[in-house]
Amino acid sequence: MHVSEKITLGQMIDRDAVAFPDRDAVIFGDLRWTYRELHEKVSQFACGLVKLGVKKDDKVGLWMHNFPEWIVAWFAIPKIGAVVVPMDTWYKPAEAEYILGHSDSVAVITSERFGNVDFIKIIEEIRQKIPNLKHVIARGSNTGSAMKFEDVLDLGKDWRNDAEFQRRITEPKPDEVTFILYTSGTTGKPKGAMLTHHNISRNGRDIASILQMSHKDKLLICVPFSHCFGCVLSITVSASVGACMVPLVAFDPEEVLKTVEKERCTVLHGVPTMFIRELDVLERKKYDTTSLRTGIMAGAPCPIETMQAVMEKMHCNVSIVYGLTEASPAVTATRFDDSIKDRVETVGRPIPDVEVKIVDADRKEVPRNTPGELACRGYNVMKGYYKNPDATKEAIDEEGWLYTGDMATMDERGYVRIVGRIKDMVIVGGFNVYPREIEELLIQHPKILDVTVVGVPDRELGEVVAALVVPKKDVALKAEEVVDFLYGNVASAKVPRYVLIVDSFPVSGRGKVLKYVIREELKKKLQAGELKRVIPTAVKMKMRKEKVPEIAAELIKSGKISENKREILEKFLLSINDEQEELFRKLIE
Repeated sequence: MHVSEKITLGQMIDRDAVAFPDRDAVIFGDLRWTYRELHEKVSQFACGLVKLGVKKDDKVGLWMHNFPEWIVAWFAIPKIGAVVVPMDTWYKPAEAEYILGHSDSVAVITSERFGNVDFIKIIEEIRQKIPNLKHVIARGSNTGSAMKFEDVLDLGKDWRNDAEFQRRITEPKPDEVTFILYTSGTTGKPKGAMLTHHNISRNGRDIASILQMSHKDKLLICVPFSHCFGCVLSITVSASVGACMVPLVAFDPEEVLKTVEKERCTVLHGVPTMFIRELDVLERKKYDTTSLRTGIMAGAPCPIETMQAVMEKMHCNVSIVYGLTEASPAVTATRFDDSIKDRVETVGRPIPDVEVKIVDADRKEVPRNTPGELACRGYNVMKGYYKNPDATKEAIDEEGWLYTGDMATMDERGYVRIVGRIKDMVIVGGFNVYPREIEELLIQHPKILDVTVVGVPDRELGEVVAALVVPKKDVALKAEEVVDFLYGNVASAKVPRYVLIVDSFPVSGRGKVLKYVIREELKKKLQAGELKRVIPTAVKMKMRKEKVPEIAAELIKSGKISENKREILEKFLLSINDEQEELFRKLIE
């Protein structure tokens, strides 16, 4: 199959079942599916959805961690011409409600409670506010009011003889929308980027080609399926060549290394933070990673020492890929013969059949090595934003150029370097965080008059959120109150790590907040050790609760407090903070 041939996602999995019927498609713990078995489950589930009344172009939410059922749904929904709407597992109720409601989803596929997230309970709480939502389907045994995933499979077990299903699978066309992924913008509400079968399948095949992947590879997937990094650059990349997918439910550095060793994985993706944490484990424990061959590093800048360590200690000849959801997602990539310098200082060259240019504020192309906004054009550009023609018109011009909002330069060789983000997006450990969203939430705090949010460097996560807050007149406001207002109501990546209470912000002559000035000032304060991380009260309490028995034991052992006072002592220690504990220690000396 030529890489430029247009196919649907349904056709992709059909071809895999014919070309690689007995090769492993999915390995998940002790579970192993061949491509024949995966195709069977995809067909059954797709037919089951038809039986439930899911029609062509209907939207179906997909809200769960990296379970094998996610992969089944990813191919089953497009197979019948419906549209996948992936959802981040860290969404809070309000975020889930907006995505399901705005997308007009008729069904949502989720899982039983996992970790501290009770997906089914959340859906039950918001369901009445989502008029189109007819079906809730969940994997697992404790699914409550939701229909079991297995029951939908049973509904479609006779897919070969189901006339309606056989008719439906002939309907999808490569240039039809099959995927809506919501990506927040600096204007607040998330926007749904509409991608076609061809957008996704071709992008997957191009990246597989750049990584020189084949059916002999095993790709360990520890990035979220709900991001393009997971569903396109991992699942679709693998299926495009018949490679084996080895997903982990969630990222854990030691579990990654254990699985690489056990399954002899050859490909590993991640953001730099993930690779740094994996390297940290390798410093303490020995794991055999010699099977690794390549992978993708994306989402944040990579320090040169990290790149060298990944290549030398993990045996992983990674490619740096730059992309965005609106571009399916890959736009540029480094190749195997690129130098380490090019891999850490640039994001490579455009992928095949994708054009890139750098433009000024008037969208006129600038000379090479001149900073400007990165624009791209090609098969990978989205159809537009769902139900948002104004945003679509702003993002894509009449000639098909997509304006990314990223500040970049391009050298004479065509290598692109990202130098900043026009839209002020903050990338926290690979997750996109949008300042405007946080600002709009914090401005609702009864003590806050004004707020501005920026990103500041962080060794582990790449960037974290910092908030500058102007309190209302004659009102005392503590930094802890600011983070407490958000903590538990939004994803943790959106909660500011640093909060500064200020009288005003630096502004331009036209009254625009000068965020770049704020960022530079905060960088200086950070380097000078003048910024103190603000920890939410709930987190402090949890940390203190874990420490109290140890502190009490220490004080009793010292003879300063008697053993029969232990219960009272522990209650007292729980009621005070660290500073008050120091005063108490001095008092009893």
